[in-house]
Amino acid sequence: MRAMGDASETVLTAPQSRSIDRYAIDVLGLPGVVLMENAAINAASVVLDLLENAAELDRDRFVVSVLCGGGNNGGDGYAVARQLLGFGVDVRVFAGKPVEELAGDAAINARACERLGVPITPCENAEQAEAASEFWGKSHAVVDGLLGTGFAGQVRGGLAGVIDAINAVKARCGDRLTVVSLDVPSGLDADAGSVGAAAIRADATVTFVAPKTGFATPAARAHLGRVVVADIGLPDAAIAAALRDSGPA
Repeated sequence: MRAMGDASETVLTAPQSRSIDRYAIDVLGLPGVVLMENAAINAASVVLDLLENAAELDRDRFVVSVLCGGGNNGGDGYAVARQLLGFGVDVRVFAGKPVEELAGDAAINARACERLGVPITPCENAEQAEAASEFWGKSHAVVDGLLGTGFAGQVRGGLAGVIDAINAVKARCGDRLTVVSLDVPSGLDADAGSVGAAAIRADATVTFVAPKTGFATPAARAHLGRVVVADIGLPDAAIAAALRDSGPA
């Protein structure tokens, strides 16, 4: 893992990120859930490092809220929650989509959290977010796994209210609460770097494989916080091959 800052560092578009996943799955034969697991292990490590630097507490005294959407970014969130549980963290998931409606790798990780006894609370709209915000305010960290690199435009429906509620809790708590986004802050367009009316303001963003092209814009920088690049278990040669095979960005 590394902090963003090397001017020569590769940056990825959202389609290129998907191409790397497809290459790993279709060419290398790695199941998507393995890539998600590797990403979650590294992201959970970053969350723990941030908390240990911010609070003089043992890991088993940390309280972390994880917000999970309905796609693979939500699957990353569920996997991070499970990893944090393994470190003894008091972790609770707030679900932007019912677990029974999830599919693929996200469903696998959500069901694993259920079976491990991780509390999963519905959080699909502003009203549910308002009720959840009391717990968020008592947490040491909120992990944002609502929307990933496939997002563009404006956050629609209830999730806009959820994002606004997270930002409001962060504004009240200040440095006492650390907000960490997975891959990209929810509401930020990873390619264009633009943000809509509702977008997470993170203290740190754990982005996978490489920074995204949109991270360079002033609008994005206001929401990213510190950017940490985490790998998904692929060597550089495999990533380069995937990008060659994907053609122009």
